[in-house]
Order: sequence, then C-alpha cells, then structure tokens
Amino acid sequence: MQTQEQVVPIRTPETHLEGDDVFTVIRPDGTTDPNTDPRLPQHMVLDLYKAMVRTRIVDLQLERLQRQGRIGFHIGSLGEEACIIGSAAAMRPNDWIFPCYREFGALLWRGFPLQTYVDNMYGNDEDPVKGRQMPDHYTARAYRFGSVSSPIGTQITQAVGMGWAARHKGKDEVVSVYFGDGATSSNEFHTGLNFGGVMNAPVVFLCRNNRWAISVPTEMQTKAAKLSDKAIAYGIKGVRVDGNDVLATWKIVREAVERASRGEGPTLVEMLTYRIGGHSTSDDPRAYRVQNEVERWRGTDPIVRLRRHLETKNAWDDAREEEFKTETEAQLKTCIGLSEAKKKPELSSIFTEVFSKQPWHLKEQQAECENGPRAKPAH
Repeated sequence: MQTQEQVVPIRTPETHLEGDDVFTVIRPDGTTDPNTDPRLPQHMVLDLYKAMVRTRIVDLQLERLQRQGRIGFHIGSLGEEACIIGSAAAMRPNDWIFPCYREFGALLWRGFPLQTYVDNMYGNDEDPVKGRQMPDHYTARAYRFGSVSSPIGTQITQAVGMGWAARHKGKDEVVSVYFGDGATSSNEFHTGLNFGGVMNAPVVFLCRNNRWAISVPTEMQTKAAKLSDKAIAYGIKGVRVDGNDVLATWKIVREAVERASRGEGPTLVEMLTYRIGGHSTSDDPRAYRVQNEVERWRGTDPIVRLRRHLETKNAWDDAREEEFKTETEAQLKTCIGLSEAKKKPELSSIFTEVFSKQPWHLKEQQAECENGPRAKPAH
C-alpha cells in the first residue's frame, strides 16, 4: 500500500502560499505591506479578530457536543476562519451570500443570533427549519443568506440565478457563493461560471482551496496548477489570495464586489487555506493524510497571524483575549442550555412551510400521520 507521500507530496505552506500572483497583506512579523494594506479602521480589524475567535470557540464546543452524543453532526472551519470572515465582511449589507456548509461564521458575522444557530444544531422547535435539515444546514432570508444543501456545488448555479435576477431587475445587489476545491470538478461549477460569464452576472465565486475534497487531495482531481486559472475558460476574472490573511481576503473580495456592482462581471477568487480538522465530525483525516502536514499548517494559524498584527498596533493583549474568550464561552454555554431545554418540533411541521397553500394529498397524509399509531415512549 502506498503512503501519502508516495501518492502526493506533503503540501507545506511554503509551496502552497508562495507565488507572485498570491495577494497578501500581513507579513510574518505582524506588520503589513503598505502597498497592499486596505487600511481598515482599527475597530473593524478588532471585530474581524473577535469574529474569528468566536468561530473557533463555537467550532471546538460543537465538536465536543457531537462526541458526547448531544448533537448529531458538525462541520467546522478550523484553520479557515480568515477566508470565511474576511470575505463575508467584504460583502455589502444589501448583497447576498450563498454558503457551502462551513460558513456559519459568516452567518454570525451578519448578525444571525447565536441562540438561533445553536437551535439549528439541536433541531428543536425554534430551529428555523424545524429540524428537517441536518445540523449546520441553516438558512436566513432576513440576513440575505441562502440555504445550505449537501450536494456538491448546487449553490453555485443558485447564486448565479440570484445575481442574474438582481441585474435583470436593475438592483445593485452582488451575490457571493462559497464552495471548496472539490466543487470545481462538479457540473454545477461549469454551469455556474459559464452562465455567469455569458450573462455578466454580478457574482463573486469564493473557492476555499483547503487542499482536501474530503479525502481527495487537489492534485488528484485536477491537472490545473491553479484553480483560479479555470476562470480563463469562462471569460471572467480569476485571482488568488492568501486565505489565511484576513486583510488580504477582505481587500480582494471587496474589489470583486465593486467590479460586479459596476457591471464588469463575475470574479473567481481562489482563497488559499488549509483544513486543519476533519471534513466533518463523521470523518477521521488520519486515514488519508499524514500528521506532519497538518502540524506544518498549524504554524500558519490565521487567528495567531491576525493577533500578531494587532499586537504591533498595541490593540490587543492577553488580558483582553481572556476576557473575550470567557464572555463568549459563557454566552455559548447559556445558548446550549436553552436549546437543550426546548421542545422538539410538532409532528405537523413535517407537512407545512413547503407550499404556500397546502395541497390536498399532504392534508390527507398529515391527518393519517397525526392520527395513526405512535411508538411507545421507550421505543
């Protein structure tokens, strides 16, 4: 049996993030390149940092809850916080976001209540989708945030349709859509980028290239040296950014948003990052990748990187870090306690909120289900 090194070499941050075409802002020592620095207000950089730390805290706690059998599933974003938070922050309030399934941090950034997100993880009666989806399959129309669906790439064509409709109606709305490197091999990727290019749709395609499509490394699913090169075939702009640099990600995505808003068409943004954890809580990455590779990437932790930058500005220290973490953990603990105490969705919710007017056959099925025999409580 071949080792991982024989199948594909260990991908180090040096080989993955280097290149004249990889846009970056924050240097290793925490200072910024004055030629690329977007010069965001310090309070916003602090907000970005806090959002990334909160995402990490929530991630780790939800994984523990799944291991304890208190929730059924979680799909996290360990190591990918910068590209998710930075890109979400670059979108304007009137723009739409279509998620893949790792972007709960982007939803929270938009103001979605943490309590409601935790309710979704438990699928209780106050879960917006009433437990009819897997955990981490959230949606929030009020926050201009589309619905998560598990099939690979389906959100890409949906986002293009939304963007094209906005342009057709004369609305200044840009739509961003997240997907992983594996989705660039899907039919939906081709259809979405082709249609988006032809129709000049105001869409920003956000590819989180974390090097692993579950257990398949990028090198084994495409011959393209750069995923951003795929934009050329569709006649749209393609750019690469250091996805572990939140300031660089913000700037590149904001530029793509502004281009789309001006009517200059879509952009494919390849955000170079790395998935530190498993694909989900149902995955054990030790089965297909070597730990040495993971440890090398831990040294590029986007949270540590941004904190180092804040410290060069005397804007953050250990005391503020501890205070923020303590407050966030306490808030999360309260949310979990409340979610676990809430009742399950009513049985009738299976049959509602799909059609604007419930058809006759669903009425019959609902009556039969509600009036039929019930399993014993101890079943």
